[in-house]
Amino acid sequence: MRIVIFGANGPTGRLLTEQALAAGHEVAAVTRRPESFPLQHDRLEVVAADVFDPAAVAAAVAGHDAVLSVLGVPFSKQPIDTYSTGIANIATAMATHGVRRLVAVTSSAVDPRPYSDGGFLFNRILQPYVTRFIGKTLYDDMRRMETRIRASDLDWTIVRPSGLYDLPEITDYAVVDGHADGRFTARRDLAASLLRLLADDRYLRRTVSVITTVDNPTVLQLIRQEARSSS
Repeated sequence: MRIVIFGANGPTGRLLTEQALAAGHEVAAVTRRPESFPLQHDRLEVVAADVFDPAAVAAAVAGHDAVLSVLGVPFSKQPIDTYSTGIANIATAMATHGVRRLVAVTSSAVDPRPYSDGGFLFNRILQPYVTRFIGKTLYDDMRRMETRIRASDLDWTIVRPSGLYDLPEITDYAVVDGHADGRFTARRDLAASLLRLLADDRYLRRTVSVITTVDNPTVLQLIRQEARSSS
């Protein structure tokens, strides 16, 4: 399959590109900074494009069979529109070039709920603080992204991971239709699930959750890991 990956230069995007190539796909990895993209392969094309540029997005989508979106931006107090504007340009490009299959990542935090293993600190303090304050503008835009995807006539699947962290190998992760009672998702599992969902017609025009069920960190370990990775 000929796949376009938007957000390919992020932590999940790089793993997704690597796994897609290992599975035999032809991959166009779209990034604003192609010079920093670390992978090389004879079935890989690194495409310089910004999702805010409709013409560049259309050129990246042309000639492919499916689109995977793993767009990501940092938290900000300022308004964010990368997700909603980006997916609008992607959807327009897909319609123009007759590409129907879209798998797009958002987050479980767009629909925050208590978790059975979360405890008071996570459910009542940490999660509300992240979703309502430090991540508010980001998750608001993810919700707009989901709304635009659902309004399209594409063959879409929205994928909501929980708190992302790193593991060295893919695990026996779970894909759940709708909300999943799990606080963590390994990036390798998320990447693997996107490729799996790409060929799974059971989840067309559905929103699913992906969770890792083994080797989960504590919340403190997750915060420390993410702090190290961003430094």
